[in-house]
Amino acid sequence: MEVYHVYGDMKQVITIVSTSFLMILSACGQGNYSSQKATTTDSITQKPNLMKSKTKPDSAEMNKLRSEVKDGKTKTFNQLTEFEKSVIEQKGTERAYTGEYYDHKGTGVYVCRKCDAPLYYSSDKFDSHCGWPSFDDEIKGAVRRQTDIDGHRIEIICNNCQGHLGHVFSGEGFTPKDTRHCVNSVSIKFIPYEKSDGQ
Repeated sequence: MEVYHVYGDMKQVITIVSTSFLMILSACGQGNYSSQKATTTDSITQKPNLMKSKTKPDSAEMNKLRSEVKDGKTKTFNQLTEFEKSVIEQKGTERAYTGEYYDHKGTGVYVCRKCDAPLYYSSDKFDSHCGWPSFDDEIKGAVRRQTDIDGHRIEIICNNCQGHLGHVFSGEGFTPKDTRHCVNSVSIKFIPYEKSDGQ
């Protein structure tokens, strides 16, 4: 009988100690939670201010930037989406037949999406059925060729901002110039002649 009594008392002591310990833990957890909650609330209240901040310069600022670029004081680049960055800055490739310009017909100039430097005339665009825009010539001095990281292909980049355009191939016989610039649509923008003449 005495052993059972001691065991019963120990059980009660363990229960009291456990309950006290859980209450202490629970109080600590609430303290941490409330401080985390305050931090989260602070970051949430700051988000609207970030969202309201101006992402694009107004026309007066753009004119100032253009004149600074002409004076050679600074280089400005267009804001890119995450996908555009993955191709232009990290040398990715968009999937075949998904780009905006692979089957595009129009008379004008294709410019670099990152820096607006003129790269290709529409008169040099042809249909190679490869799923990407193809050109057999570039505007003189606009495109630079370099060996690709794979050591085999020739990468083409914008000579102004070094943005990745795609790759160039020769010996395929598509046109008399026997050259194919295989360009990611996401790396370029099309400007019709009517629009480009006025700029």
